[in-house]
Amino acid sequence: MSKQTSLRYRLPSDKLFKIGATVAGTYVLAVIVLMIFELSSQSYPVWQREGLSFLIGSDWNAVGGRESFGAAPYILGTLVTAGLAMAIGVPLSIGIAMFISQSPKYLSGPLSILIELLAAVPSIIYGLWGIFVFRQILLNWVEYPLYNIFGDNVWIFSSAPFGLDIFSASVILAIMIIPTISAVSREIMIAVPHQQKEAAYMLGATKWEMFKLAVFPYAKTGLIGAAILGLGRAVGETMAVTMLIGNATGPSAFPHSLFQPGQTMSSIIANEFIEASPASLHLPALIGVGLILLLIAICINVVAHILVSRMLKVKEGAVNA
Repeated sequence: MSKQTSLRYRLPSDKLFKIGATVAGTYVLAVIVLMIFELSSQSYPVWQREGLSFLIGSDWNAVGGRESFGAAPYILGTLVTAGLAMAIGVPLSIGIAMFISQSPKYLSGPLSILIELLAAVPSIIYGLWGIFVFRQILLNWVEYPLYNIFGDNVWIFSSAPFGLDIFSASVILAIMIIPTISAVSREIMIAVPHQQKEAAYMLGATKWEMFKLAVFPYAKTGLIGAAILGLGRAVGETMAVTMLIGNATGPSAFPHSLFQPGQTMSSIIANEFIEASPASLHLPALIGVGLILLLIAICINVVAHILVSRMLKVKEGAVNA
């Protein structure tokens, strides 16, 4: 078969693949646009009534005739819990991935399976374990000592701990995202060419210097992607956070201290959606909170894409082969 004949037979499949990829990408974009449109239309009454104060206000009153809604405490609660979970979870996840990637097969195999199984555990199981087991451990061994030592001087530890607070929810979130980030990070580190690692060892590098000089520069974009996967779960997590964060409402939900009850956007929706009356502004307010949560998730992904693109130093469309 000649080269031209082979090219003629290959062109239809290439066109079909291009059409299929275009349809799939357009479908995803259309779904996102429809979600934003539907959430915007359903939450329009609360935006019309509250305006910008829905974003920056803190009042949350669903009583008929005195309705007032402000989502600022829940936005800040979501950002604080997710940020603290990332600060705790990402270093631990990368450390776990480093250990497993350098372990012998008889140890790395079972550990890898265990990590992947932990990533599949439902969030409500983490929440139940957090309430009945981990809460008391965290309260007696971490929160009380920090409160007794720093409570009078450091404002983030100033509230008397109870165990159902922002810190407990953040730690549970960190435990939940560790399996996801570490599993992806391990695969990325294993994919680093052995020649780079061997070259670092030949130059006299220690194991830590080998990671610093050979693994991290090669895998940094993948590690950022793994962290973003964990952040996506932390921002949108519902049940475990709802069970552990204390579920404060209104101005008391502002995260002034790590040991105070709080609320996130997903937890306020889970707590009040069933009881919200469609005839009042309560339901549009909850849908408006969902719209804000969706927009924050989209912004996180856009920022992550920009960071990865800058690290790769490759503009879109530069690689056409």
